[in-house]
Amino acid sequence: MPDCPDYSLLELASVREGDSVGTTLANSVAYAQRAEKLGFKRFWLAEHHNMEGISSSATSVLIGHIAGKTEAIRVGSGGVMLPNHPPLVIAEQFGTLESLYPGRIDLGLGRAPGADPVTARALRRDGLGAEQFPEDVARLQSLLGPLQPGQPVKAIPGAGTNVPLWLLGSSLYSAQLAAMRGLPYAFAGHFAPRLYREALRVYRDNFQPSERLEKPYAMLALPAVPADSVQEAEHLATTSYQRILALFRGQPLWMKPPVDTMDGLWNAGEKASVKDFLGLQLLGDAETIQRQLEQILSGIEVDELMFTVDIYDPGKRRHALDILAQTRKAGQAVS
Repeated sequence: MPDCPDYSLLELASVREGDSVGTTLANSVAYAQRAEKLGFKRFWLAEHHNMEGISSSATSVLIGHIAGKTEAIRVGSGGVMLPNHPPLVIAEQFGTLESLYPGRIDLGLGRAPGADPVTARALRRDGLGAEQFPEDVARLQSLLGPLQPGQPVKAIPGAGTNVPLWLLGSSLYSAQLAAMRGLPYAFAGHFAPRLYREALRVYRDNFQPSERLEKPYAMLALPAVPADSVQEAEHLATTSYQRILALFRGQPLWMKPPVDTMDGLWNAGEKASVKDFLGLQLLGDAETIQRQLEQILSGIEVDELMFTVDIYDPGKRRHALDILAQTRKAGQAVS
């Protein structure tokens, strides 16, 4: 890799089958603390609703909890699904977080609801969907920026905090909007592998400098199963295969222990769909993952990588960060 990107993490606070939410969140704290110790740049939490097995629905609450249990790592949303919320409420929440943890809070924004239509209606934003996303982003920027004379609606706290905004996406739409607004951009390659090269190029080719950002800054999210050997990684990966299979089947998303074989758990079509979903998955030991990264990043320019790590055992999941950190040291040595 010509330049070694920074490393960050995306967290869903996934609940292991049989565990409590309290135990899950304690594991998330330990995971974030290990990431901070290893020099990871950010720890983001993703908003999802009405999904059994994912406990990151109250995203801003968890961001405050993780930030309070760490010291320097940036903590944020990956992302807040803006169609679900009035911009003023988000500005107040993240303005409060920035006031509590100055210089450590990120606000990543998505335009999907992060939920099914029935749940979206339960969130009481009926009729205010993704088509309003550009206006809502502009409103958030205004609310988090300096107070203007005569401004009728103020985010208190929030005004003047200038919490960094990111646009997240899995298609070309947010890449174009982030470029036009001069905002940093993150592509969701951990579940939408097909368009990552095109989206990143669209973003860089069309970037317009802004007061917030002079040059483009792009992040790519990738699924990863790091282990001490390729064989162990292949075994551990069956946890994520089972979860995505459950997602496709509309079943609860509890994190299940790895299995010796997926034969009999999925059919050929389901296997192909799961592997397509995880088309950018990194799997193996440090050396193998390093080679996979070089292939994924060839011909594109990425400033930061954000990993999702679905590993059942909390200790092995934390150890996976040690292995990822080894790949970054190797990348720094050759860049």
